Amino acid sequence: MVHGEKPQTHRIDMNSPSVARMYDALLGGVTNYAVDREACNQLLRIAPSTQLLARNNRAFLRRVVRYLVEEHGIRQFLDHGSGLPTQDNVHEIAQELDDSCRVAYVDNDPMVHAFGRTTLDENDNTMVIDADMRDSEVIFEATSSFFDWKKPIAGLFVSVMHCLPETKDHRDPSAMIKRVSEKLPAGSFLVICQLVSEDPAVRDGVTALMDNATGGQWGRVRTQHEVRGYFDKLSIMDPPGLVDVVDWNPDAPPPPPDMRPTDWVEWGGVARI
Repeated sequence: MVHGEKPQTHRIDMNSPSVARMYDALLGGVTNYAVDREACNQLLRIAPSTQLLARNNRAFLRRVVRYLVEEHGIRQFLDHGSGLPTQDNVHEIAQELDDSCRVAYVDNDPMVHAFGRTTLDENDNTMVIDADMRDSEVIFEATSSFFDWKKPIAGLFVSVMHCLPETKDHRDPSAMIKRVSEKLPAGSFLVICQLVSEDPAVRDGVTALMDNATGGQWGRVRTQHEVRGYFDKLSIMDPPGLVDVVDWNPDAPPPPPDMRPTDWVEWGGVARI
């Protein structure tokens, strides 16, 4: 099921980097262009661990979806800023455990939407919504009959919050999280993580690079303290709490301190509503 397609606005810009295509390139995918790969090279010069973080983040997504299905009986997932289809998409992970799981993917990148129509929207229990992840009311309306809103839903914000700048209106990241947490039924979950750094040079350098490369389609690298604010008034699953995602319920021993990135990490966790 595809919702909200706007053909007149769906032009794929091959001359400017896209966050979704850059992420695909970092994961070793092929759905990207030379301009995306060059932007990745520039990013790697500022933060050399970027490619490792992308892979760590994908592994975290796999673990957290399995955890929610197996440990908490979640059968509905709302994936905000889903990005380009790759290996182990949310519906593939969840439906491997229970084919009744329903997954709604939300993204407004034209290439994501084009590929999503053929790769993500592959059965009656998946849908692709062409919308900005901050347009909560559009998303709620699109999923009103797709989800059972009386049953728990997992709202996923995995490695996307750094794409959003602060604003003074409803599009502010914190306001978006608050809306979603208030809308989801009791017993639902929120999964939130983003790129953080305690080094101002990395935060400022990456933010400036990505803001320029993507034509302003970027937010900023934040600190752990700022990300913790997204979980205000939510019940964080602790253990493991809010952590570097490699430490979130790892299925193998995580790397020791001397083998971890020192520039930035993907940081966050899971909260129950």
